[in-house]
Amino acid sequence: MKSKSTKTELLIATTNPGKLREIKAALKDLPLKILSLKELGLTRQCQEKGNTFRENARAKAIFYSRLTNILTLAEDSGLEIEALNGAPGVRSARFAGPQANDEKNIAKVLSLLKNVPWPKRKARFICYLCLARKGKILKSFKGEVRGWIAEKKRGRRGFGYDPIFFYRPFKRTFGEITAKEKNQISHRGRALRQLRKWFEKRWG
Repeated sequence: MKSKSTKTELLIATTNPGKLREIKAALKDLPLKILSLKELGLTRQCQEKGNTFRENARAKAIFYSRLTNILTLAEDSGLEIEALNGAPGVRSARFAGPQANDEKNIAKVLSLLKNVPWPKRKARFICYLCLARKGKILKSFKGEVRGWIAEKKRGRRGFGYDPIFFYRPFKRTFGEITAKEKNQISHRGRALRQLRKWFEKRWG
């Protein structure tokens, strides 16, 4: 059993403050000292050249764990829309172009789905988490959640495509629910619960 006074350093390999916030919340109270790329002054970026979320998550985990020799958690996630043949997919963060932001990405999705009826607006969020040490993958976890793309933005919470992702059981978009509610059912929340159980099993 790991002593509560001894904390394992864990680097979260993301520059997205929203993702970092959700990961920290999910791993709260574990004997981990969570570090960010910013805290370590790391500006080198891993090029995301993979064709899948899994490939990109693995590449980032390997890259940053080799760079730092610190236990590293990397993730890749995004939105897949049925009517767009799975787009934005791995290009979710840059769907509207290299300098895209959340607003531009959302605007592009809504424009492409302008005349698409509700039954055909099915979508899913997918998240892959990869944990690595010294360039070797230790474990991977996947989470996903299904929903629909709303016809307009609803709510100001969350980040990314949250304001247009409608979750039927809650009858609200991810932009309208609290962070606690989102973490209970989101793609990242589901993957992070698997990761947390893995840590707890190792330290139990």
